[in-house]
Amino acid sequence: MTSATTMNAALPAEYRERLTRTAREVSFEAGTRLFEEGRRADRLWIVRTGTVALDLRVPGRRPAVVASLGHGQLVGWSWYHPPYLWHLGAEAVSPVRAWEFDGGTVRAMCAEDPGFGRAMAGWVGRVLVERLHVCRVRLLGLYAP
Repeated sequence: MTSATTMNAALPAEYRERLTRTAREVSFEAGTRLFEEGRRADRLWIVRTGTVALDLRVPGRRPAVVASLGHGQLVGWSWYHPPYLWHLGAEAVSPVRAWEFDGGTVRAMCAEDPGFGRAMAGWVGRVLVERLHVCRVRLLGLYAP
């Protein structure tokens, strides 16, 4: 992932501060599943330390890792768009410290402040585009003839 998708690069300081005031610090041991594909998406995280792998279920095989996320990166965008279901799975590859946010709270903040909402929409959009590209390249590498 490029640095343009980290929180510090994507959000002005005022909005970063507003967002982090709603954060809860969490930790995950290596091997902990943060979420599973197809389940309800109601949270998001920003990685402070460690690595989170995004994976895709593949019938008859182990989940295929499609991206690795590290410091400052957003884990989860499915909380932002209906139907609020995870499109991938996520697992802590190493011990992870992160800020956790309630998706509904962040959506409400976006609705009440259009500037904050535009900044978040731009960030989530850039993350989504980057992840789709990385996922496509990774899957082509895994399954192309």
